[in-house]
Amino acid sequence: MPNKNPLQTEFKFSLPRGLVDDGGKIHSQGFMRLATAKDEIYVQKYSLVQDNPAYGFLVMLSLVITSLGDLSEVTPEKLENLFTYDLAYLREFYNRINQQGIASILVKCPRCSNDFNVELELSGESKATP
Repeated sequence: MPNKNPLQTEFKFSLPRGLVDDGGKIHSQGFMRLATAKDEIYVQKYSLVQDNPAYGFLVMLSLVITSLGDLSEVTPEKLENLFTYDLAYLREFYNRINQQGIASILVKCPRCSNDFNVELELSGESKATP
């Protein structure tokens, strides 16, 4: 069945290194949805953000990342364990899908180190089959 609400848009991502959980498992595949005004308001009211504004982005990510690997939930506390390279990747990914509307992201090939653009995959936007 085709998605009838184009405003509920999610984008697939793959972390360059992945989030390592307490058991040592790596979680790298996930989905991020577009941010809402409600998300922005929630971040401003979050107590740790009031004490440390830099924490706000982790809170925002925990709201907009709808899945990450096999994690049952994505929390700011879990995201504290992201490698800085992955955090930078998520910041760029978030900015591109929420502010610029660009449908591709610059990535680096892990084998040859060449840069190239990859089209973002829209989840739930595939054509219906008869």
